[in-house]
Amino acid sequence: MAPPDAPLQVIAMHGWAGDSGQWHPWREATAPLGWSWRSGERGYGGLPPDEPHWRSGGKRVVIAHSLGPHLLPAPVLADADAVVLLASFGRFVPPGGAGRALRTALAGMAAALEDPEEARAMLRRFLREAAAPDPIEAMPPGPTDAPLTATGLERLRADLRRLERAEGLPEAFPKGVPVLLVEAGADRVVSPAARALLREALPQATVLAWANAGHALLRAPVVEAVLGWLAQGEPP
Repeated sequence: MAPPDAPLQVIAMHGWAGDSGQWHPWREATAPLGWSWRSGERGYGGLPPDEPHWRSGGKRVVIAHSLGPHLLPAPVLADADAVVLLASFGRFVPPGGAGRALRTALAGMAAALEDPEEARAMLRRFLREAAAPDPIEAMPPGPTDAPLTATGLERLRADLRRLERAEGLPEAFPKGVPVLLVEAGADRVVSPAARALLREALPQATVLAWANAGHALLRAPVVEAVLGWLAQGEPP
């Protein structure tokens, strides 16, 4: 990616069971650069849903975590000039026998979402896996820090179905644009098979991997690395 000749527009999208609050450090880091920043929000917890859109002017960059690219409006994704995928995937459940145990686990998660108390306990277990090998206390505040409403639980169920049914990158994923894949080597949520499938689907992508980072990429210097790639055209 060539260095930008004007302030960038960034649209960021969190993943399943996350919210837009996770992007606060990114907003703070880019504010001195004059970049325009919009954070999509699914509204699982205490924040209202917010569907982002592009404004005129400036290169358009999507930064998405995990399920994030599948949650963006198709026109937003299609019009991106560059894409950064953080601990993401095209297909979450690997094909064949490798995916059977995962489908069973997803069915159990969907069942837990029928009851608010069971849902809260299940989401805490999920977030513990997302944080690992770091403690769950290192996770930023999110949907489980607010009361779980019927509407929020239905959104979680709908997006869990979307996660299970994803068989590749979204149809709107832009062709031929620069892509940065940030992989977490100790990821307990996205399987090695799913990471490999994403690399195969995006052979032009630059891959940046942290062997000891978990799905939430809590202690990896992700912000600095991504901003360096966007500003200079290559990872620092």
